[in-house]
Parts: sequence; structure tokens; C-alpha cells
Amino acid sequence: MTAESTPANRPAVDTALVRRLVDARFPQWAALPLRRVEPAGSDHVIHRLGAELSVRLPRHAGAIGQARKEAEWLPRLAPHLPLDVPVPVAVGEPALGYPWPWAVTRWLDGDPVAVGALADSAEAATALAGFLTALRRCPSPGDGAQGLTVRSLAARDRSTREAIAAFGGEFGAEAMTALWDAALAAPAWEHPPVWFHGDLHTGNLLTRGGRLGAVIDFGELGVGDPACDLTIAFTVMSARSRAVFRAALDVDDATWARGRGWALTTGLAAHTAYAATDPRVAAQTTRQITEALAG
Repeated sequence: MTAESTPANRPAVDTALVRRLVDARFPQWAALPLRRVEPAGSDHVIHRLGAELSVRLPRHAGAIGQARKEAEWLPRLAPHLPLDVPVPVAVGEPALGYPWPWAVTRWLDGDPVAVGALADSAEAATALAGFLTALRRCPSPGDGAQGLTVRSLAARDRSTREAIAAFGGEFGAEAMTALWDAALAAPAWEHPPVWFHGDLHTGNLLTRGGRLGAVIDFGELGVGDPACDLTIAFTVMSARSRAVFRAALDVDDATWARGRGWALTTGLAAHTAYAATDPRVAAQTTRQITEALAG
């Protein structure tokens, strides 16, 4: 089959199409078994290829730059990071009716973090702080920053206030508005721009034997204010482990306020899009918003 556009302008992707794409572009892997991985998240259709590889195809236009972004930057960043990250192997070109670049990476063993699974783990909080500290210290891309994500809280003001109005009865409109106003009013990042992951949540963390082992999905990788990565403190951690995380990362009050804002706005956005149809996302976003309000 070929990929056909859905009403939402998303190409239809099944295992037969992925098999044909792999075999045509990378015949050296034609004999390897292929199976779909579920759940795979909202951005990519993922298949495991043999024992050591994965194939990731964007589901929508918003994710089409990730294959080349990860192929360019992760090999440079990975040697500096204390947790495993995806190792790009190849980028496939549009073909057979599928319209966008797609990626082959090394398979990373591990289980996505379940809601609350590491909540009281000081070890996990320290490991995440160490990862983010190392990421921030990676060499700046300088003039080669084209294609990297730029984050702005202010740009999300309208959509966030609309979501606050929609879910005010569920989470408390007054408390959410106060948090959001404080985040927007907090002083801006006053240091040189640093690397950030940009989409750090439970689905992008892998554990092995109950310990944090890998960070995945760098599609929102960027350089600038790292406050967006503080969202992880409100998706994974309890108040106790969050304090450990904040101390280890040495976060000032202004950055913490912006981080709470990022946790609120991204939690509300995901809650708006998926909570009614996906109980797993509903649980994750409810916890994220509630913990952001708690501080």
C-alpha cells in the first residue's frame, strides 16, 4: 500500500508500508523482522527492526524535522550526557507515497516511566538533575543553530488562558491564573543560552530495573532558556523529590516560576487534546497540572 492522507492530513502508516520503505531504502536490513511498537506516542509510528534497531515515521507535519535534527545533533551531545540517548543510524527519504523523512536508530531497552512510579525517588531526581546539568554544559551550536527549537511562554498566553477557562472547574481557574501570571511576570533568563530537551515528560524517559536509564525523543531540542525542562519536576516527582531535584540543579526563583508555567501550559494543552480519549494521558496531565499548582 501507499500512504494516504487522512482527513487530518496525516499519512496512513501500517507495518506493510514500513517494511517496503525499509527494504527499498536499506536492503541490508530486509531480512530483519519488523513489528509495531505500541503505545508509540502522538508524534511517531514506531517499529522495532530486528533486535538492535527502531524505525520512526512522523505521524504529522509538526514532527517532520526530527529525523534530521537528531541525526545532526545527538552524536555531538551524547558523549557529554550521563544517560543513554538515541543513536541515529540512518535517515530514510520520502518514498512510496510516504511524504516525509524518517529515521532508523539504535533500539534502547527500557520501560516508559509510569505515572507516580519514581515520585519519591531521590535517586531519580538526582539523575535527572545531573542529565540536565550536563546537557546545559554541552558546547553551544553557535551559528549552526538553524532548525533548533525556540521556546516562548508569552507566545502561549492566549491558548493557555483559553484552556484555563475550559478546565477551571476541574483544576481551579483562580489558582491556574495566578500561577500563569507569575510565570509570565518572572524575570527572563539572564545567562547565555543553553541546550534544552524541550519535551521532557514521562513518556520520554526509560527505566531499567527500576532506575532511570535513558532519555529519548529530542524533536524539540533547542537552545535558550532551559526553564521548559523543569516540567519534568511536575510530571515525575513528588514535593520531596522535587526539592532534591531543584537543589541539585540549583534553580533560582525566577527560573522555577517559569518552569511551573511551562508545566501548566503543556499539561493543559495535552489535557485539551487527549484527555477525553486517552485515560493514560488524562492521568499524566492531571498529575502534571496538580503538581504544578502545588509548586
